[in-house]
Amino acid sequence: MKAMILAAGEGTRLRPLTRDMPKPMLPVGGRPLIGHLVALLREHGVTDIAVNLHHRPQAIPAYLGDGSSFGVKVTYSHEDVLLGSAGAVKKLAPFFDEGFFVLYGDVLTDIDLSALAACHRKRRASLTMALHEVDEPSRCGIAEVNGDGMVQRFREKPPPREVFSTWANAGVYAAEPSILRFIPEGSSFDFGNQLIPILLERGQPIGAYLSNSYFLDIGAPERYERAERDLAGGAIRTPRPPPPMKTDGPRQLDGENEDAACTSAREDQLRRWRHRPGGVLRVLRRDGS
Repeated sequence: MKAMILAAGEGTRLRPLTRDMPKPMLPVGGRPLIGHLVALLREHGVTDIAVNLHHRPQAIPAYLGDGSSFGVKVTYSHEDVLLGSAGAVKKLAPFFDEGFFVLYGDVLTDIDLSALAACHRKRRASLTMALHEVDEPSRCGIAEVNGDGMVQRFREKPPPREVFSTWANAGVYAAEPSILRFIPEGSSFDFGNQLIPILLERGQPIGAYLSNSYFLDIGAPERYERAERDLAGGAIRTPRPPPPMKTDGPRQLDGENEDAACTSAREDQLRRWRHRPGGVLRVLRRDGS
């Protein structure tokens, strides 16, 4: 698979830190955040990566170069006008000639991308969203997931009274090139506000990968400080080798097993208790959620 790191935003909430650099260049643990993301992709076998640029566009190429020193190949896309998360992907349509990941460049994560890719293939989805549980769903895009593990409803940052789920968009997708036809050419277009609702409306299958990995959007000062603390405290390790995926057959480590589980260990536990009275609450209480 290929990948795109969305890195064009201006990071206004983090000024003055982002006055002279894009958000993904902010150091976390002594290394720019985008360096963590590139290393994570490389550890999962993704070496063909696109990055979009807008604010201080020279900074990221000055750090990554052509990617060779990081063991990858980097393609850059310059945006004179911001195109939004989905519009940025559309601009690079010829690049996406196979399945691909999309990572938000301001999200620090250690997600198992190999397992996400296997889940995406198993569900035969046009798009698979990594989802994680949050305490404040009204601050996020939230998804309702049916018993087959498919997204059946999605809402971007609903008001508190309209919250219907605690599973939030983690800012990591696996996608097929077929989604590109639903994105208009040359205009600002967003995954959460526009593309995902359109895919659902048109009956395109959207898979859900329910994850208990680490995800943190560093887009506000308090969360940026937390990222530094968490990394120093061992809450996240990037990069790390992909863990063995649970399967119904022989265990494979290369991410190519179509029978790989589509959930984290914790969500598997929740699924086993789903139809037992009070079962989900017992699981949640036992692990402190």
